[in-house]
Amino acid sequence: MTAWGDFNDAAPLPEDSASELPGAEQTALDRPPGAGQPMPAAVGSIAPDIEQIAAFLDVVFGYCDGLIPVRGFIDQGQGLDTKPHNIWVPADRHAAASLSAYATWAAREGSAVYVIPGTVAEQGQARAEHVLQMQTVVVDLDAGDITAKLTHLVQHLGAPTLLVESGGRTAEGVAKLHVWWRLTEPAEGADLVRVCALRGEIAEKVSGDLHFRSAHQPIRVPGTVHQKQGVQRRVTIREHRPRVEVELPDFAAAVAAMPSMPGLEAPAHSANRPGLDAVLTTPVREGAQDAWTRFQGASAAIGHFVRMVHEGRITGDEGWEAICQYNAACLRPAWPLDRLKAEADAIWALHVDRNGPPLLRADAALPAAVPAHTLGALLDDRSPMPDDLIGPRLLTPGGMLVLGGAPKVGKSDFLISLLVHAAAGAPFLRFTAPRPLRVFYLQAEIQYHYLRERLQQLRLDRAVAARARDTLVVTPKLRMLLDERGVPLVAAAIRQAFPDAPPDVICIDPIRNLFDGGPGGEGENDNAAMLFFLQSRVEALRDEVAPEAGIILAHHTKKLSKKQVKDDPFLSLSGASALRGFYTSGMILFRPDEEETPRELHVELRNGPGLNPLLIDKRGGAWVELDRKGERIVRRDVGARLDAERSRRHDVILQIIAQEAREGRVFTGGAFAAQFENTHGLGGNDTISRRINVLANKGYIKFLRAAPEHGIPASKSSKGYLLVQDMLFATGEETMDPETGEITPRLVRLLPTHFQSDTNSAVLPVENPEVWVLNDPEVEA
Repeated sequence: MTAWGDFNDAAPLPEDSASELPGAEQTALDRPPGAGQPMPAAVGSIAPDIEQIAAFLDVVFGYCDGLIPVRGFIDQGQGLDTKPHNIWVPADRHAAASLSAYATWAAREGSAVYVIPGTVAEQGQARAEHVLQMQTVVVDLDAGDITAKLTHLVQHLGAPTLLVESGGRTAEGVAKLHVWWRLTEPAEGADLVRVCALRGEIAEKVSGDLHFRSAHQPIRVPGTVHQKQGVQRRVTIREHRPRVEVELPDFAAAVAAMPSMPGLEAPAHSANRPGLDAVLTTPVREGAQDAWTRFQGASAAIGHFVRMVHEGRITGDEGWEAICQYNAACLRPAWPLDRLKAEADAIWALHVDRNGPPLLRADAALPAAVPAHTLGALLDDRSPMPDDLIGPRLLTPGGMLVLGGAPKVGKSDFLISLLVHAAAGAPFLRFTAPRPLRVFYLQAEIQYHYLRERLQQLRLDRAVAARARDTLVVTPKLRMLLDERGVPLVAAAIRQAFPDAPPDVICIDPIRNLFDGGPGGEGENDNAAMLFFLQSRVEALRDEVAPEAGIILAHHTKKLSKKQVKDDPFLSLSGASALRGFYTSGMILFRPDEEETPRELHVELRNGPGLNPLLIDKRGGAWVELDRKGERIVRRDVGARLDAERSRRHDVILQIIAQEAREGRVFTGGAFAAQFENTHGLGGNDTISRRINVLANKGYIKFLRAAPEHGIPASKSSKGYLLVQDMLFATGEETMDPETGEITPRLVRLLPTHFQSDTNSAVLPVENPEVWVLNDPEVEA
């Protein structure tokens, strides 16, 4: 089987014509049961397991809409020869029952049960281009050292959601495995292409089954019966982790970082699709005498030239001439021109349907000369430097700023604040704009209502908000790519937003939601795809509407340790390294301590001197810069643990004082320290006394000299009894609820008579006992 065949151990389904695919009406007279029909008993000794089938369907189709293509192929070695049986099961709550009924029938007939792990729109659809949604990434380990391959995958990609024993055995007798990771949401469109590419890349790195590059590759269903050579085994779920889900961009980054396993030979059946150069130069004879058929070679060559015409790299006449030359040079015998023309027209129509209208480019006039300047001319040019769009040199005319940060670090919130201030011409942290800038914010992450909520929650100076009302234009969450169709749409939106003058800043947030890697469909981890996106999409958009505008791109970061981010923050940017070599300035926002709110902002400038990292936080709805002088420099972890322990002891002391009062007991400071020494983890007498003194200085503890009306005699202590805010005291009397008759202890609120000064620790009378004043700087901040 060549690389154009896309089934593992199942009978191959041709992709040449949809009419060759068996439909529901083509099954044998002894039909499988449909949904709701009674389930016949399996003849074999092993019956399907509906619970495993249901668990599998939840992992692979739980988030998907549409129909699940189900395939029944006769397992080899049974002496049976019947056609495949195909059904399409709706991906709903009845799917497990329907598939279990089908599996029971298949077990009786000696047929294996496969599904294409993606959904389609209509019955009869099962080709790769029909698959609309997928929510998993899978690798089939069917040869070699299965255990070592699984260990390698878990080490680099994490534990899978589902681990399935497919029923087959290697030559060494080891169970073959299917390894599944569930995504947080179904992949569609470009993300679906990315999922298939990831399946192929993983398979290449561990010598798995490379057929899973194709979206329509079927796979056995757990809970059904494997019957090759007449030996029955159930396809079994070995491990199921229903809570394990992965984000597609993060998982793609992990796959890119995963090394190939050393010393493994590729499986014998996993021949790679030949390269384009080989297809365009290798003669191929009729009758499938060569590595690929005439139809496969012609389709690949025609598809290549169709893409070139569609992208505007060659004219239609040049494309047709190239197709005819391939036909004459490589097909033996050549196809008739009418068949060649019909095939080219069909592929062109399909390509336009998938990718939109062809890109029509105006013929650009060649520059009169390539600009070049002598050293002397550059040294003598003393003309003023162009004003920064956002200074100092953060965003220059025609420059590109990339802001990176992990999910949920506050990247979009920080970016919105920066853009609002730039649109108002107001300073933001250390960054300034020389005048109010016209800003177009192309964002594809936050829906309209949550976007307006976030903007309304910003604590903005009224003058800043007034100046930015009309100069900042924001899109709600978009469901589109910045491709050959998206670029003209966005350009038109920008012109409509700023009809009188071009924008100063175009912001795209985030890259991954709008990313288009070009004709090859590669993701953001590919350097060529990233350069294509930056040059042919982002810069093309800028050149079309405002050549001198600054570009701001928001991007995610990889999952690295805090030390790695500290050592070189900009290595944490997700995707290809080409991005860092392309931008003129970069910013990385990250949280050094996940349990604390302050973030560090690192800035890298290509056109100016570097800036020291900023320590920033959001306080009261606004981003502020914090003073680094109060930070610990050495033994930060130890200091943080000591701080936490002191805070715990403070809380425990306050809780005990309040609880004891509710039971009718009050204490002086000395009596409390003696009573609770070495209890509740509070330490010794002196330690407790010091903590009480700190709490009194900060105002958490105040004092009561006497309350004879409640049975509290005058204190012999110089300070009095310990009180906390809103402290209730049990007087020893009881009270009855007039409605319920319930009898409860009578509690009264005790008010302080004295407090301890935070400047000299003197005990002074309280002016108003109803007002409780704290002297804690951390609370005031």
